[in-house]
This record gives sequence, C-alpha cells and structure tokens, in this order.
Amino acid sequence: MLIIGIAGGSGSGKTTVVRKIIRALPGSSVSVISQDAYYKDNGHLSAEERKKINFDHPSSIEFDLLINHIDRLKKGETIPMPVYSYVSCARAAETVPVKPTKVMIVEGILVLTNADLRDRMDIKIYVDADGDDRLMRIIQRDIEERGRSFMDVLRHYENYVKPMHLQFIDPTKRFADIIIPQGGANQVAIDIVASRIRMNLQNE
Repeated sequence: MLIIGIAGGSGSGKTTVVRKIIRALPGSSVSVISQDAYYKDNGHLSAEERKKINFDHPSSIEFDLLINHIDRLKKGETIPMPVYSYVSCARAAETVPVKPTKVMIVEGILVLTNADLRDRMDIKIYVDADGDDRLMRIIQRDIEERGRSFMDVLRHYENYVKPMHLQFIDPTKRFADIIIPQGGANQVAIDIVASRIRMNLQNE
C-alpha cells in the first residue's frame, strides 16, 4: 500500500489536486482519507462555544484514531471513517466504510504536523497557494457549505485561520517531498505526481 499525504493551507486547492490525481490513476486503486472526518466531536457545546472552536490547531484532530485506521488499512481491514458536520460540530451516528486499496491518500491542512502520521507516509505533498487566493476560496466555501456569514468568515480567518497557518501549517513545507505551487491549477506538477504513483503501482 502506497500512502500519500497531501497537506496545505485552507483554500489552497488540495481537494482539486486530490481529484486530479485520482482521475489520472486506475479507478479502483485509490481511496481517500480526509483529515476533516477526524475532528473531535464537539456536538455537546453550545452554539456560542462552537464558534470559538479552532479547527486549524492540531489539537482539534483525533490523530490517534486516524493513525489507528491507517494501520488497520495497511493490515487489509476495512475501516469505519467518521462523518463530521461543521454545522453541528458533531460526528454523525453513521460512518463511511473505507476499503484498503493500493494507493491511500490522506489529505488535510494538518496531516504533516503529526510526526507519527508522517512516518506512515511514502510520499508527502504540500499544496501551496497565494494567501489572497486562499482567502477568496475560504469565504466562498464557508458561506456556502458551513453556514457562516461574510463577517463571521473574516473574523474566523483573522482570529484562527491566518495565525494557525503561520504557526503550524506553513512550516510543514519542510517535511514535504514535493511542493505544488498554484494549487490545483498546476497541471504539470500533478502529472508528475500521478506518473510517479503509476510507476510505483507497476513495480508492485
């Protein structure tokens, strides 16, 4: 099993990069584990307390469970990936079964911040993008998908997203084997990554 970690700032284009890599590979050979599914369950908090959750801090992720699931996948087991809602800040009762595949992509803003998780990755990728471009994507996503107002998004960005990016996420570039500038728009870099993965699959 080839484990690929894909990190990068919020709104950097990680999802687009993952989608394009998957499209370039044999359909049944890839599964994706999203870091976002492993946010700690905060459904017990009040609406006001939920607004103060720092989703960009490593402590918000249940890394032990994520690592346990990756280890189980490597052993050939199917795992129950949690389902997390940003609106309720809670995990759903149902889970998503993920079967072991030849290529496992682990993606999320914080996946390179955890040393134990990094140790399990065969290829580490950092998706880079201009700060203004990331902010525009964050505004659109948080309003459309997370039910936040425009001012809520800007406050959240100023208080959490930007400082956490500078403190925790941007420094993980140094752990990356490959840095993809311009996010999902960098087709050349994505083609190189996909080609390397195909080569690994052929050598198995």
